[in-house]
Amino acid sequence: MELSIFSLPFIAAVLLAGIMGFSVQRGATCTVAAVEQLIVERRWQRFLAILEAALWVLAGLLLAHVVGVTMALPVGYRISAATLAGGAVLGFGAFVNRGCVFGSIARLGSGEWNYIATPFGFFAGCVLTHAWAMEQSPEPLPFAMPNANWIVLIAALLLGGITLRVTFALLKRDAHYGESFRARLRHALARRVWEPGAATTVIGIVFVGLFLLVGAWAYTDVLAELARGTRMSLLVRLLLLLALFAGALIGGWTAGLFRHVAFSAISLLRCFSGGALMGIGSGLIPGGNDGLLLVGMPLLWPYAWTAFAAMVVTIVISIQIQRIFAR
Repeated sequence: MELSIFSLPFIAAVLLAGIMGFSVQRGATCTVAAVEQLIVERRWQRFLAILEAALWVLAGLLLAHVVGVTMALPVGYRISAATLAGGAVLGFGAFVNRGCVFGSIARLGSGEWNYIATPFGFFAGCVLTHAWAMEQSPEPLPFAMPNANWIVLIAALLLGGITLRVTFALLKRDAHYGESFRARLRHALARRVWEPGAATTVIGIVFVGLFLLVGAWAYTDVLAELARGTRMSLLVRLLLLLALFAGALIGGWTAGLFRHVAFSAISLLRCFSGGALMGIGSGLIPGGNDGLLLVGMPLLWPYAWTAFAAMVVTIVISIQIQRIFAR
């Protein structure tokens, strides 16, 4: 969708992209961190929160469809060997980088400047994939709206999640008893680190707004389009990318988490290499893990769920091998 950079919809989209970056940083949203929590602490909190973001996007898109909002939905693809290979390479790249594409935003927003190399590495990986003709163009599949049973299930899952979150909040209400709603909201926003579920809920809802304003926007897609030489709406998408990173920086600064981590050659090389691997994996799937999580998985595309599963399994194996050698 073509937007003028001086239009109100574009200004709204910039604000939403900034809020997304802010939420990613405050929630320390990262697939690698979620898998590490699952392996080390035996807790599913972060992992389920990531999946919840996809659920919120799906619910928002279904609601928009019900009320008659027109939107251009992206196509999906058939599952192939490249889907699994791409997911595995994407997962290994996230492990090398010590953070997925979301985690890199959160780290950068905290002043870990070495992670500036990750998007450059991702871009380089996309360039290599495109130059070597490794980029996949599998047969596209049209989107099919979920039937009534799926919609009921999605509504039940969201209602259950909201009920659990409200119950948890009520159990903690004594710490802020007597405060007004505005005071409680200000206290929640001022927290140094948000609960993972709260952060991914905001990310999912904000992404729906972005989807309706500018289409299926994922920041890794912007880098991939740059690598291919695509120029359609490029300025708009680049400005949204800058707003995303600015929101993450504001999140880290206002939370008091911002710290200047000095550049190091080894860390820069690690982040660049991890980013490059994620870029190559993204080209094979096709799609980065932000696009899988916020576009492909909410639209219930099997290829997106398959690639994400391959990514998670690869991260699990990599972490377990690392722990064995560490012993």
